[in-house]
Amino acid sequence: MRTLGEKLGHIIVPLVTPFDEISGEVNFKEAEKLVDFIVEKKYCDSIAVTGTTGEFSTMTTEERIKMFQVVQETVAGRVPLVAGVGASSVKEAIKLSQEAERFGYDAVMVVAPYYCKPIQEGIYNFFKTVAKSVNIDIILYNIPLFTGVNVEPETVSRLVNELENVRGIKDESGINPTQMTVYARVTPKDFTVYNGDDIMVLCGLVQGAAGVVSGGSHLIGDKMRTMINYFTSGQNEKALKIHNELDPFFRALAPNGRINPIPVLKAALEITGHPVGPPRSPLSKATTEEKAQIEKHLIRLADLSF
Repeated sequence: MRTLGEKLGHIIVPLVTPFDEISGEVNFKEAEKLVDFIVEKKYCDSIAVTGTTGEFSTMTTEERIKMFQVVQETVAGRVPLVAGVGASSVKEAIKLSQEAERFGYDAVMVVAPYYCKPIQEGIYNFFKTVAKSVNIDIILYNIPLFTGVNVEPETVSRLVNELENVRGIKDESGINPTQMTVYARVTPKDFTVYNGDDIMVLCGLVQGAAGVVSGGSHLIGDKMRTMINYFTSGQNEKALKIHNELDPFFRALAPNGRINPIPVLKAALEITGHPVGPPRSPLSKATTEEKAQIEKHLIRLADLSF
């Protein structure tokens, strides 16, 4: 059996959810265009739908299921698909997971339960219940900055060793950036780790990650791919050079105390001809100054060749 990394590839793009500028409703037609662009430009190896970058927390369950369908029909088998099924209730996470399975998705990505701050036993039971509700691959999603809880390696180990379809994790454990190295000691060799932070891609690869879930690759997926290819072929100095060029761009996506990069990422997409609309409240639109700064980086990167 192929590992999850072999199936999904190095670059998973977490699809932005376009919203109409006036009504605020999901712009499914623009979602179709954005999917085609990312796939045709080969900016991704696979696509994740309604994850953090897709603003799942401000979407209704019905909107998310409709996005599953629209993206599946648009992709039409060209790349693998991952459904973000994060929810604060296990009942909703199960419903979303079962809908994703019905639409033929390759995996579901389940974020740790948020807001209620459960102990590890509660986190374990949440993931276990969702995993047992479907027959497709499960990617655990650990992002303590947003959920308020860390999925400890021991909890990951329990889930992996008890449930055959728990096959990977997207890790963005900023509170413990060395945690990725621990997974290799507590999980089987075929367990797959994806880095969840564009800035940490090379660090993650060194620690054994299969690749990255990269929001920035909506715009620079070609450069991300070149960097990863250089690393995997042993050309580390060339990989580091690209990293150093990309790093300021990634950091510019979350300026002025912003933690969430979605507003500036959406502004960058608008600048490059993709009318994805504003983020949903409570996120605020990128300021004029933030747009000007990210545009400078886009121009700089467009002039570079590697």
